[in-house]
Amino acid sequence: MRLPSSLQARLALVIGLGVAVLWVATSLITAATIRGEIDEVFDSALQETAQRILPLAVQDVFERDDDGTEQLITTLREHDEFLTYVVRNKDGRVLLRSHDADIRDFPPYVKIGFSQTATHRLYYDAALGGEFNIAIAEPLDHRAEVSRETLMALGLPLFVLLPLTLGGIWLLVRLMLRPLRGFRAGVASRDGNDLTPVETGDLPDEITPVAEAVNALLARLQRTLAAERSFAANAAHELRTPVAAALAQTQRLSAETGEDSTRKRAGDIEASLKRLNRLSEKLMQMARAEGANLLSDTPHDLAIVLRMVADDLAHTDSGNRLMLDLPPEPVMSRVDADAFAIAARNLLENALRHGDDNVPVNVTLKPDGTLQVVNAGPVVPPEVLDALTQRFARGDSSAEGSGLGLAIVQTIAKGIGGKLEISSPATGREDGFQVVLQLPQV
Repeated sequence: MRLPSSLQARLALVIGLGVAVLWVATSLITAATIRGEIDEVFDSALQETAQRILPLAVQDVFERDDDGTEQLITTLREHDEFLTYVVRNKDGRVLLRSHDADIRDFPPYVKIGFSQTATHRLYYDAALGGEFNIAIAEPLDHRAEVSRETLMALGLPLFVLLPLTLGGIWLLVRLMLRPLRGFRAGVASRDGNDLTPVETGDLPDEITPVAEAVNALLARLQRTLAAERSFAANAAHELRTPVAAALAQTQRLSAETGEDSTRKRAGDIEASLKRLNRLSEKLMQMARAEGANLLSDTPHDLAIVLRMVADDLAHTDSGNRLMLDLPPEPVMSRVDADAFAIAARNLLENALRHGDDNVPVNVTLKPDGTLQVVNAGPVVPPEVLDALTQRFARGDSSAEGSGLGLAIVQTIAKGIGGKLEISSPATGREDGFQVVLQLPQV
């Protein structure tokens, strides 16, 4: 038998089975003891009855004329006669018997004491030196019935109380493990954006060391992640100034030189520096996405933020391909404005960069806080689609980009309690790429 994986179920099962087995064993021992006591009581009744009836029977024989016929004791009224008896002389002739006594149930007298046949329990006694003897019998079925009724009276409460006991044990175990379930929920709610210690005040002494070890681990993870994010943000920030300076010098060199080869080499250096500058910007965005405070106390209108991002990108997109569809009413949400702007900018940049240059990019913000971006282009295979939200993953390795855009959006979605869904082809189309970002509203 395999134990359940739940500690609560294990404790309830083991304690319940232990109590049940102990209770059943106790009941069986009690039943055996009661059966022995019942036999002693009935044997004593047989013996006392024989010793009371025999003197009366002997006196009755002496007082009446013995004509050689047996005397049958009549009954005052009909009743179940559990004890029957037969009085004989030393020759074995029946002198007296009870009205319901069957001679076939009474073997001949041999000695004083108890005897048992297949159907009856008997006691023999004698008087006047063996001149007279009595045999008194009780059906074994009567004893079995009494024992059975006693066991039923003992067992019926067991069938009622045992389920109640098991239910009580389960409820008690569940109540005692409530702090442990609370601690489990607290640990499960922690992620990279929340590594604060979990409350351990109500935990049992046996679990407290484990909880303290978990909190210590969370503290170490928090320090490690903070150091990693700080390094990435600082490194990206510090790179911006020298990269900008190198880019300016490269552009100046390209403008001042008259040689085509030098101008071409300067153009290659300029392109590499621009890619490095974009990468540093994405790293700073990733550090911001992995940080805390992605939700603000004050609600913001997401439509205004989205329009500002789209207007900024429109200046760099000569085709002006962004087609905004905004609801007439404000779309209020507690998502931090900077975090939403970073997510929206990455989605729009990806759509403009990887979409068909001759087809507009449809950007829709729904009243429920859902942002949908659809661009034209070839269908992305499912195996590539599943990996696009990973860091430095790109569907087209020849296209420009750092491979961090969707990873940043996915990180922000998790941090704010939203959901990111990508699909290709787009809904209702045979081609294209669709991204849906569901954001929490107020």
